[in-house]
Amino acid sequence: MLLSRYERMIAKRYLLPGRGEAFIAVVAGFSLVAVMLGVAALIVVMSVMNGFRAELFDKITGLNGHAVIQGYNGQMRDWRDVVKQAKATPGIVSATPLIEQPLFASYNGRVEFALVRGMTVEDIRANPTLKGKEIVGSFANMKPGGEQIAIGSRLAKSIGAELGSEISIINPQGAATPFGTMFRIVKYRVAAIFEVGVYDYDKAFVIMPMEDAQTLLLLGDSVGMVEIDTENADNVETILTPLAPKIRASGQIVDWRQMNSQLFEALSVDRIVSFVVLSLIIIVASFNIVSSLIMLVRAKTRDIAVLRTMGASRGGLMRIFVTVGTTIGVVGIAAGSLLGFLLIQFREYVVKFIGLVTGMDVWDPSMRFLTELPAKTDPAEVIGIIVMAFLFSFLATLYPAWKAASTDPVQVLRYE
Repeated sequence: MLLSRYERMIAKRYLLPGRGEAFIAVVAGFSLVAVMLGVAALIVVMSVMNGFRAELFDKITGLNGHAVIQGYNGQMRDWRDVVKQAKATPGIVSATPLIEQPLFASYNGRVEFALVRGMTVEDIRANPTLKGKEIVGSFANMKPGGEQIAIGSRLAKSIGAELGSEISIINPQGAATPFGTMFRIVKYRVAAIFEVGVYDYDKAFVIMPMEDAQTLLLLGDSVGMVEIDTENADNVETILTPLAPKIRASGQIVDWRQMNSQLFEALSVDRIVSFVVLSLIIIVASFNIVSSLIMLVRAKTRDIAVLRTMGASRGGLMRIFVTVGTTIGVVGIAAGSLLGFLLIQFREYVVKFIGLVTGMDVWDPSMRFLTELPAKTDPAEVIGIIVMAFLFSFLATLYPAWKAASTDPVQVLRYE
């Protein structure tokens, strides 16, 4: 929409507050601020939701894989053949045997739930979710038969264990005796304390060499499952379809969608609801633009009539007021985008400040799964938010601009 020189001049004058028009300027300012806050809120919330889903997905699949082949009754004796067949399947990147069993960890009289995971030493050191996540100690110190383990940071805090502490792992399913089943209690030395960033994992996981886990659980040469990683997590079902009949006698395939379906469905619903609710802020801001333009038209009725008598066209007047309202929206969108990116960049400080002011832990890891507030900005999503805000701002200008263009100069000047 191209403006002539005089149209640009008049639009510029109407954007600046005139004498006796402070109230109109205040309303226009509120409109601008409302658009700014709406755009900033949408960018921040959608980025945090994207980041939360991506971070949670990476952590969960990093330790649980894109799928697992679970052995029947928790045991898989022919796991080497299963691993060989899985690696030979197109689209599968890795197949990792492992043991996972809920047990108990005890130290100095404190007992906590523990999820014991047995992996080969090579897999422990190569796992991308565990690699480099040691707070103290190192996974390199762990050796089969060395009775050394690695525990999550929050589990260590719960039982008071430190690097080098000797903790007991309690297996309720021990040896049978004439007096009943005796608990199997084995002591291990803490070789590393790690933190992967997922509260539930850091609160429960105990990592040990597979051979030690087999001894602890009396499994012999069996494992509990084989973890599968594929080239594309979204196509995991298609990739694993040829493998399913080959390993049906050994175990059952469960992919990441089935293991975490409720969690990711809840995140998707929450994401949609957040977008719709926060979009209402921009819609309200658009109504503010309508109000400020209507008041401006009322205040400038005599000026509009004079312009009409001087030869200004209806289309010219519409362009002037559409430009005024759209400019308010564009400035608000630009300011909101800048504010949104600043809030994302310094989100941890914002969370700490809110917690300091309210006296509450805004980001409680025990409820949010992740220890830190994540964010991942999608450029296409940001562009969509900007286009939506601009469209609402533009549509809000049409009615006031049409009213201005419909002004009858004869009637106005007669009664003025």
